[in-house]
Amino acid sequence: MKTVNHWIGGKTVEGASGNYGPVTDPATGAVTTQVALASLEEVDAAVAAAKDAYATWGTSSLAARTAVLFRYRALLDAHRDEIAALITAEHGKVHSDALGEVARGLEIVELACGITTQLKGELSTQVSSRVDVSSIRQSLGVVAGITPFNFPAMVPMWMFPLAIACGNTFVLKPSEKDPSAANLLAELAAEAGLPDGVLNVLHGDKVAVDGLLNHPDVAAVSFVGSTPIARYIHTTASTNGKRVQALGGAKNHMLVLPDADLDAAADAAVSAAYGSAGERCMAISAVVAVGSIADELVAKIKERAEKIKIGPGNDPASEMGPLITAAHRDKVASYVKGAAAQGADVVLDGTGFTVEGFEDGHWIGLSLLDNVSTDSDAYKDEIFGPVLCVLRTETYEEGVALMNASPFGNGTAIFTRDGGAARRFQLEIEAGMVGVNVPIPVPVGYHSFGGWKDSLFGDHHIYGNDGVHFYTRGKVVTTRWPDPADAPAGVDLGFPRNH
Repeated sequence: MKTVNHWIGGKTVEGASGNYGPVTDPATGAVTTQVALASLEEVDAAVAAAKDAYATWGTSSLAARTAVLFRYRALLDAHRDEIAALITAEHGKVHSDALGEVARGLEIVELACGITTQLKGELSTQVSSRVDVSSIRQSLGVVAGITPFNFPAMVPMWMFPLAIACGNTFVLKPSEKDPSAANLLAELAAEAGLPDGVLNVLHGDKVAVDGLLNHPDVAAVSFVGSTPIARYIHTTASTNGKRVQALGGAKNHMLVLPDADLDAAADAAVSAAYGSAGERCMAISAVVAVGSIADELVAKIKERAEKIKIGPGNDPASEMGPLITAAHRDKVASYVKGAAAQGADVVLDGTGFTVEGFEDGHWIGLSLLDNVSTDSDAYKDEIFGPVLCVLRTETYEEGVALMNASPFGNGTAIFTRDGGAARRFQLEIEAGMVGVNVPIPVPVGYHSFGGWKDSLFGDHHIYGNDGVHFYTRGKVVTTRWPDPADAPAGVDLGFPRNH
């Protein structure tokens, strides 16, 4: 059986703990790979490699760092299909979706290639007699990233390219459910000329996570995952004096006003709710229909959802793949099965779905729940699967109040033809990312990604300017030099004497 080992100090390092985790092909249910799970000693080794590399990488020139990143970007582009195939094999998402993930990760690599502008300092001259003040940004040292299973290439690329462009070294702890893409990212970085130890990949479970959170040589931690774990990461790392950005879960709402283009809204709801099998923190999982359009909107969503082709991710005809594990599939199904008892109308029930010839895969169909109560589990919890809830309100104000009452504040959207309504919404809604007739408002690489409330713990969003600020710290230098005309006696600099 294939084994995924660590990448430490620029080379593959076999796991020494004796502990391994299974990696499953979600389309077949078969265990295809095992991944080494790190011990605390292996955590120490990865951090030590990064610390050793920082001694030279942290003082290297911007020109040298960006030259590596430009070569890295070219290699990633050339290996798009290979990276996407690893994602499909271990995560299950369809190949086109996996390619899209790689493309979004490349945006941040491209941002890192142009890091010189973001790292420019500021200068104020003559703030007092012969006194200048400058502000500069410097790297932190060794930083770590802990990333989720749902985007095994994109989310790591949201972190380490900016971190290393800023002069830090990096220890990545990817999800043990789909670890292979992370190793390929590191191997390509080495091929691009990244010095040994600048980027390390440490596989593991809670032992590895806690080892990084408690390690005295780790200066900062980036995390993307569920809200309970994000809260734990933030509390633990902060207690240990580390800088933390911990992105948590979501329950993203889409408000549909009576004037909206319902065909466009239905198309958006289907793609945003069911794309990537709903396993993304920016999925639309709750549609809030305002006024009399609800029945028509639900009918249009149902009509489109029934046409989605579900199958293995490597089948070009498939539009949605399986869920990551059988346990997760069963948990998602439990919300649909319990929805009717909690007052919802089950318009589509995908819990009995399977694929002929792949009966042991982690399959579930698309589910659509109407007239969902805000008290129901299907509404309150982040399901992280292809389940869309529809809630109904009479007015815009009721809809916004319902949405703002959610403890999550990651992303949201409004569908309307009215610019004034959209303007009010973007100011009144309590969420970090807002789409206007855009269902999944993931910012481009040069803006920052992050939510509000229980969707983010820490002060900095990820990538963009916030990412640069997170991976650097500011320093202000106040300088005063004597006038050369006041040089000591006997020292002639060629300036007239001040007497």
